[in-house]
Amino acid sequence: MLAARALNDERRISGVWGAAPGDNRVSMIQVEHLTKRYGPTVAVSDVSFEVQKGEVLGFLGPNGAGKTTTMRVITGYLPPTEGKVTVAGFDVVENPIEAKRRTGYLPETPPVYPDMTVREYLGFVARIKAVPRAEVKKRVEETCEKSAVTEVRDRQIGKLSKGYRQRVGLAQALIHNPEVLVLDEPTAGLDPKQIIETRELIKNLAGQHTVVLSTHILPEASKTCQRVVVINHGQVVAVGTPDDLTRRLQGYETVLVTVEGPAAEIIDKLQRLEGVNLVEPRDASGPRVTIELHAERGHDVRPEAARAVVESGWKLFEIKTSGLSLEEIFLQLTTKDLGEQAVN
Repeated sequence: MLAARALNDERRISGVWGAAPGDNRVSMIQVEHLTKRYGPTVAVSDVSFEVQKGEVLGFLGPNGAGKTTTMRVITGYLPPTEGKVTVAGFDVVENPIEAKRRTGYLPETPPVYPDMTVREYLGFVARIKAVPRAEVKKRVEETCEKSAVTEVRDRQIGKLSKGYRQRVGLAQALIHNPEVLVLDEPTAGLDPKQIIETRELIKNLAGQHTVVLSTHILPEASKTCQRVVVINHGQVVAVGTPDDLTRRLQGYETVLVTVEGPAAEIIDKLQRLEGVNLVEPRDASGPRVTIELHAERGHDVRPEAARAVVESGWKLFEIKTSGLSLEEIFLQLTTKDLGEQAVN
């Protein structure tokens, strides 16, 4: 609730929800009014958000926006200048050991030892992270399987491809079975095949772990994350799902209807629907016509539109909602002029 109130500011487009009375969601990460300064430089300023148990949250922003600094504070790698961060209920400053026990961290450059084999390295990390000695061997095998490195577990890490080294980095973050995973640019520098494989690994962790995924690669977030936090110049500018952010930025609902029939009559019919503010033809060059409807925010006109088409005897081929892409949302929120227009 504190995070929601902190971001409920008319100057920002925000969407953080606090837990309502009776809501059984559990916040695994809470960041409240976080500020981090390096001398006179403010890297992060008054950042607040929360991550629910089992959620995959995308932390988006251009390079230099403050993503890595925020993640380093969450993992206890850096102390905050101001504000409070808790992981699984433990303050990262007041109870750093307990917070770290529950956190797995994959920095942008995986912290691996190239002279070790994968099995040796993960066993070493397991002991550092206080995995009981009797469980180390079993945990290494389970983590190798979960991270898809079983087939290379006896090879030297230095001789592995970058994609496999990234998986080994993910394995070291998972080895102690933490409740929270913090992944900083986990697909940076990978080829398309490796990106897809790594993305699938992360998606499979949802529910079992709470994941915060930092990236400036927008398809990464749209394919992997359930919700996004957008940060720019060290400040949170938006939190929510892409659909939520689209509604806030556009101010209306968009529906695309593809129909076979006379374009002028179809447009006239759809314009008469309750809640429809604007009807625009997208493609009327052939027998099929694609129409874009702008409806009042919160008003789903799809049932009425479908009924109007069918009752008129026209063939309905498709009806779907349409919004801004994550790329368009990102540009509006991180480009100063557009972002100010969206807020105003």
